[in-house]
Amino acid sequence: MHIEPGFVAPAKVALANVTAVGVSALYVKELIKRPYDIIKVLLAAVFFSIFMQSFHMRVGPSELHFIGATAIYLTLGFIPTLFGFSAGLLLQGLLFDPIDLPHLAVNSLSLIVPLITVHYAAGRHLFDGSLNKRVSWSAIIKLNAMYYSGATLMVGFWLLIGDVETPFSAWLTFASSYLAVVVCEPLVTYFAVRTLKRYENTPVIAKLFAVKRLRMAT
Repeated sequence: MHIEPGFVAPAKVALANVTAVGVSALYVKELIKRPYDIIKVLLAAVFFSIFMQSFHMRVGPSELHFIGATAIYLTLGFIPTLFGFSAGLLLQGLLFDPIDLPHLAVNSLSLIVPLITVHYAAGRHLFDGSLNKRVSWSAIIKLNAMYYSGATLMVGFWLLIGDVETPFSAWLTFASSYLAVVVCEPLVTYFAVRTLKRYENTPVIAKLFAVKRLRMAT
């Protein structure tokens, strides 16, 4: 899901910077209301970085990554995941890929726009105990498919407005490669949520994770 430097003109990168700052400003009040969410952001950034570095390969005009998006979202919650993605990209840029730093906002938006869409379209209902929605295999697969559809579309958007001509077939090759993640990631997500639910009443898990708000399907 990375857009390499040179694909997007500096003026459009600047617009992406403004947009990313604007999106962050919309949610920063929610973050500072709950101090433990700041720790969750750091956890999300670390988990995200571990997932990203564990598997990545060049495919077409971008890269195939194991992101762990739904696992992080369901275990840590929406706001920590949103900020954790950007923080994780910054961390990886500083430690591993400094060349990606100029496109920090571009790549952040590729991750957080689909996250926002998934949260408001389907995910937030799982965290609302009054609705009696349960986390099931089908719910996880749905979230996962929605998220990666959005992420690959965001990459397509950047390529469409980019300065480097990219054949549609190249983007399609990249997008289809994420089918493997859509198949594999629900297993990680289900295992992570199920494991943390077993210890949801312990002080550390209750404060640093969001699983207590979830109900698992039997």
